[in-house]
Amino acid sequence: MDLNNISNNINEWFDGSGPLCDIVISSRIRLARNLMGHKFLSKCSNNEKAEILEKLKNAIMSLDIGDETSYISIDEASNLYRNLLVERHLISRHHALGKGPRGVVINNRESFTAMINEEDHLRIQVLKAGSQLSYCLELINRIDDMIEKKIRYSFSPRLGYLTACPTNVGTGIRISVMLHLPALKMTNHIEKFFNAAKDMGLTVRGLYGEGTEAASDLYQLSNQITLGIKESEIVKKFENKIIPEIVEYENAARKNLLSSQQDVLDDKISRALALLQNAHLISSQEALFLLSHLRLGINMHDYMGASTPAIKKLHELCGKGQTRQISIATINKLFMLTLPAHLQINCGKTLEANARDILRAKIIRSTLNQEA
Repeated sequence: MDLNNISNNINEWFDGSGPLCDIVISSRIRLARNLMGHKFLSKCSNNEKAEILEKLKNAIMSLDIGDETSYISIDEASNLYRNLLVERHLISRHHALGKGPRGVVINNRESFTAMINEEDHLRIQVLKAGSQLSYCLELINRIDDMIEKKIRYSFSPRLGYLTACPTNVGTGIRISVMLHLPALKMTNHIEKFFNAAKDMGLTVRGLYGEGTEAASDLYQLSNQITLGIKESEIVKKFENKIIPEIVEYENAARKNLLSSQQDVLDDKISRALALLQNAHLISSQEALFLLSHLRLGINMHDYMGASTPAIKKLHELCGKGQTRQISIATINKLFMLTLPAHLQINCGKTLEANARDILRAKIIRSTLNQEA
């Protein structure tokens, strides 16, 4: 896999498609596994980590998962390339910052990754656009079964799969959805969402998972408990209860903006459009929030038929039908390709923060003004 090539495009699961994609950007299921006969990583020497890496790499690379796979050595990769993989959600920050032999197997569509020697010996994940958790579960279980035919996992008949973190013991599953919730933020109801998630035993994290803050009104919602609950039951709860309630909550906030806070909505969209079309310096954080407001405006037109002055202007900019030049996919692409590592790899050199802000603004201006 050529990391220079993938840096020019967005992942398949981040392209703005899939069920409920106006609010649910993506679905992800991750499984934590450890090899029988080996210590947890925190107790492993580098020699033992290398042995684990070789076993898992050979096993996973030999699988037929329906797509070509590539192996990347994380401990040998540069900081810039490690950050690129983090920005694309192909590895975690913990994996990027780890020590000793470690790597990742990635399929060409970037919908499957296997992190080797992250916190556990193995963490496999499957990602799809929109709300598609059942599909993710079916695929990851098939891959997990294929791996288990080649190696033996550390497993307790009483507890289930044994993991480095006690919260993962049992099924070892982490189910998460990436949500775009700008209207809840604008109507000052986002804290209610956080409290409701906590009451349901769920964790809300930022764009890049544990230890990160929310950016551009994007949140990752995931389960906390894996012990004593079947994987299918967790997925069913997400699909039948949790996701529908959140979607309904965000849609209610969007309708509220249209009916009683239209000036607030139009101000956010107008300011975002004006700044992004004209600014010559934009930080990564500012770009994410401003692009979030454009994404909201496009979605409200496409899914709710909203037609305020600002949304009309944005829709005119977008174009129509097959000739549409600015779409949700365009906004999502700008989300990703203007992140620091993407910017630097695509321009072929490392850049100071100020130079990145200049280049980011130029790319966004060019895209939104539909320049050649």
